[in-house]
Amino acid sequence: MPLREELLKSIWHAFTALDVDKSGKVSKSQLKVLSHNLCTVMKIPHDPVALEEHFKDDDEGPVSNQGYMPYLNKFILDKVTDNFDRQDFNKMCWTLCFRKNLGQSQLFISNDDAFKIWCIFNFVSEDRYPLSIVTEEIEYFLRKLTEAMGGSWVEERFEDYKMQLISKEQSLNAWEFIKLMGSGQFSKGMDRQTLSMGINEVYHELILDVLKQGYMMKKGHKRKNWTERWFLLKPNAISYYVGEDLAEKKGDILLDGNCCVEPLQDKEGKKCLFIIKSSYKSFEISVSDKKKKQEWIQAIQTCVNLLRQGRSALHHEARQKRRDMRLKQQAEQEELELRMRELQTANEAKQQELENMRKALEDAASSAAEEERRRLQTQTELQDRYKVDLEREKMVRQQMEEQVAQKSTELEQYLQRVREMEDMYSQLEDALEEERRARQDEEAVRRLQAQLLEEEAAKRVELEQIHLKQQRAISETEAEKQELEKERLAKESALQAAMKQLEQLEQERQGALEQYQTVIKKLTDATNNTKTWKHKVAEHEGMLRLIQPGSKGRQIITNWGPAAFSDGELSLREKKWQELKNQENQAQ
Repeated sequence: MPLREELLKSIWHAFTALDVDKSGKVSKSQLKVLSHNLCTVMKIPHDPVALEEHFKDDDEGPVSNQGYMPYLNKFILDKVTDNFDRQDFNKMCWTLCFRKNLGQSQLFISNDDAFKIWCIFNFVSEDRYPLSIVTEEIEYFLRKLTEAMGGSWVEERFEDYKMQLISKEQSLNAWEFIKLMGSGQFSKGMDRQTLSMGINEVYHELILDVLKQGYMMKKGHKRKNWTERWFLLKPNAISYYVGEDLAEKKGDILLDGNCCVEPLQDKEGKKCLFIIKSSYKSFEISVSDKKKKQEWIQAIQTCVNLLRQGRSALHHEARQKRRDMRLKQQAEQEELELRMRELQTANEAKQQELENMRKALEDAASSAAEEERRRLQTQTELQDRYKVDLEREKMVRQQMEEQVAQKSTELEQYLQRVREMEDMYSQLEDALEEERRARQDEEAVRRLQAQLLEEEAAKRVELEQIHLKQQRAISETEAEKQELEKERLAKESALQAAMKQLEQLEQERQGALEQYQTVIKKLTDATNNTKTWKHKVAEHEGMLRLIQPGSKGRQIITNWGPAAFSDGELSLREKKWQELKNQENQAQ
């Protein structure tokens, strides 16, 4: 059992005893006294201001158990260590609660034995509040007590008491358990001293973890003499005292996983010897007989084995196993009850189903009888109808034969249409074959187009390269172009000047042409007049030829006819035009 859980059980008894009116609350002054006593017994520095600070908002009214628990955990239990005397702690809590709960009860046991039973109750009780002890733990304690007193266990006596508890569906609290042990109901035939010794032995084993005790002889390490001592075997040590009253402690033999115990041969006049080898020293022990020797060796070896395995004392493990067994049995009982309820529900469902089936069978039987009557009636009606239908069937059969003949003719026509459809289907297949070939040709053309596109892409790449070269050539010739542009502008200006001169010449030529046209017209008129005159002369005087005056100089012929200027005039005009052109060039 963890230390905190063990301490809480005793503190719960003390707190409950201070709750006089059983309201679950205790005054703060009483809690101060309880807290001070707890700190004193468990050797914890007491802080009187902490309680006031913790309950400063509740100065007037009492404090409940739930309100006291945070203070108890924080300022007491969290600081506790295992360096105090648990027996003193239990006696302090016992002193606070036993007078209120036992009072003037006449018991067959002493107050000291009642205190030990109260401690045993805290050890074996369930970890639920309010604390109680179940019948299995009562039986376990009574068996241990009977064994310690040297008596025999009477199963029938406890079974009667167990049936009474089960019928009442009750468990015992600490004070009912003490009264049961003090009533002598399970210790009949035993005197008070024997009962007290049995309670003391069980108390030493379960509470003080004394696994075995008794007188033995120990050999000294310095004087090598043999001395009788009272030995107490605990899970991790063997303590030895001068006497069984434990008044004077002489030493401890610490046990661990490296210890061992071995029997020895008789020597020096001592019998039933064994040796305990610890990590730091060896101890030679002598007992009175071989039985005790074997019991002590076995008990010590058991403690060493438990220490090697890191396990607790056997009675602690046995208590945990009993609790686990009860939990398992409780779970199995709940599962069994659940299964019983399920079976009962299923049984009721089956009963209901059988009842429904019985009713259904009765209804089916009545329905079957009614159906049989209807069937017979229907059969009679059907026989009458059959005769009428038979005659009708003959007529229908004749009609069917006629229809079959007609259908045969229609079938021949249908087969003819089928053959025609097959011919059309073959033609359609030929057309599909031609279409497939056309698609193949189209696919070939598409592949050719794809090839041409690839070639075009290659040529486009080449053209792009050529274009890049042209761009470089253009950039190279850009300077030359600018120079040529300048020359072109100069030539254009010269050309414009020449054009102006040509326009002047054109105007002069146009004037000369107009004069020429006038002269030509005059010559034409004169020629016409001359022809008329010659004709008249020829008519009147015969053949007569007039001599006309000719040109003295060489006549110039142009594209438009005879020139309007002579060579001298043209030379003069050309010279004048050349001088004007030279003047314009010099001006630029």
